[in-house]
Amino acid sequence: MKLELRPRKQIGLVAHDNKKQDLVDWARYNRALLEQHDLYATGTTGALLERELQLPITRLQSGPLGGDLQVGAMIADGTIDFLVFFWDPLEPLPHDPDVKALLRIAVVWNIPVACDRASADFMISSPLMSDGYERQLPDYSAHLTRPLATDGSR
Repeated sequence: MKLELRPRKQIGLVAHDNKKQDLVDWARYNRALLEQHDLYATGTTGALLERELQLPITRLQSGPLGGDLQVGAMIADGTIDFLVFFWDPLEPLPHDPDVKALLRIAVVWNIPVACDRASADFMISSPLMSDGYERQLPDYSAHLTRPLATDGSR
């Protein structure tokens, strides 16, 4: 199955505290490209980007308060097409399970994810960002129709 992505993408923007300035700098540098898309961001990151870029941004909850999970749900329901998530690999966070869940769901639904500036630069400048794109959706029908165990095991 394929999902047709329109030229105007829905981009999720997330950054850990130690990476917020990196994301703001990256977004400022790529403002002309970002303004061609719809932007979604978690709490403080969204406020910083909105102030810096003067672009409309749909702001979600702060990451630790559920924002990471909101972005994940938007990926699962097909709202988010592309995720820029600058996370700090050296700083453990209390909501690490949410962070892992967000990265996992992005892979489950086959969306592009940029976790650092170099990857984000390559992806945002790709011709695929301004063109339509047919994203392959994994076939999970076997998983959804599997027999359920009655003994409490998976």
